[in-house]
Formats: sequence, C-alpha cells, structure tokens
Amino acid sequence: MRQPGAAHGLVEPVRVVQGDVTPPDDVDAAMSGQDAVVVTVGIRENPLPVRLLGSRATPIDVRSSGTANVIDAMRRHGVGKLVVQSSFGVGDTRGRLPLKWRLIFALLLAPQIVDTEVQEQRVRASGLRWVIAQPVALTDSDDARVPFAALDGSVRSMSISRRSVARFLADAVEGAAWDQRVVALS
Repeated sequence: MRQPGAAHGLVEPVRVVQGDVTPPDDVDAAMSGQDAVVVTVGIRENPLPVRLLGSRATPIDVRSSGTANVIDAMRRHGVGKLVVQSSFGVGDTRGRLPLKWRLIFALLLAPQIVDTEVQEQRVRASGLRWVIAQPVALTDSDDARVPFAALDGSVRSMSISRRSVARFLADAVEGAAWDQRVVALS
C-alpha cells in the first residue's frame, strides 16, 4: 500500500512481494511492514490437464490454503486490510453465470471453484477489513479503464482486462467504499 512519506508529503511506492503463498513461514516473512495485502492466487496451468490429472506444480487448494496463511500472518503482524481476487460465478453470483460458463465451471473447473468458495468463506470470517473482487473472464488486453463494479452481481460483459482488474484492486486497497463487500467486475 502506498503511504505518505515523512518528508514533504511524498508517497512511498507499493512494495510488491512475489513468492509462494503455501509455506506459512514464507507468507509470514513477506508480511512484515505491510499495511494491506492483495491476494491474486490460482493455478496457471491449462485447466483440462488439471481437471483430468491434477495440477503439476500448484496444490488444488492454493486459493483457500494460501489465503488462510495470509490471514493468519496478517493477524500476527497487525495488517488490517485484505483485498482478494476471486471469480465471478462463485457464491452469490453463481446463478448469474451464462449457461456456457456454468458448463465450463462444472466440467472443467469444478475443483478450483470449490476451492474458491472456501477461500471466500475464509475471507468473510477473517475479522479483517476485506474486499472480494469477482471479475468475469480475464483477458490480456491493454485496456485499463475503470471496470464496471456492481454489488448486486450484475455485469456488462463476460470479459475484462487484467489491467482493469488491477486498477480496481489498487483502488480497493486505498479506499473504504468496497470494504466488507463482494464486488462483481466487468
């Protein structure tokens, strides 16, 4: 999180920590000095082999177990704000998925969606200030517009650029408008 600097009201840069969210000691070491945490974890492998054979490199429960590690470390270090990227179609937005996406979720992504459901439950029960962002399908577009954000689960399309999502996540860290809310992004 950006913080005002001591001299001349300057803003210090965001400190990005990349690493493995599954070993609790790694997460604990990364937490020192943080004011807020943004969690964007998942499995990067092709979903078909993951569904048929399991993930080669990432635990299938990486979202829920990794987020649990983050929450525990945040509590130990007194970090109060958690922003989590989840997925549209999880929880209350499940019923809003178009048929095509319901089939993809059921046939291809079912174990990962179950893990995302558990992740969201852990975030809600964390006792922290939290925001859960549920973007629709992510693209690599250069579009960095402010996304359409809705508390009622409504969306304007079924794709959004990673840049637009990142913009929302950064804004959610800085402000309180979305605290304790699940926000659909499109």
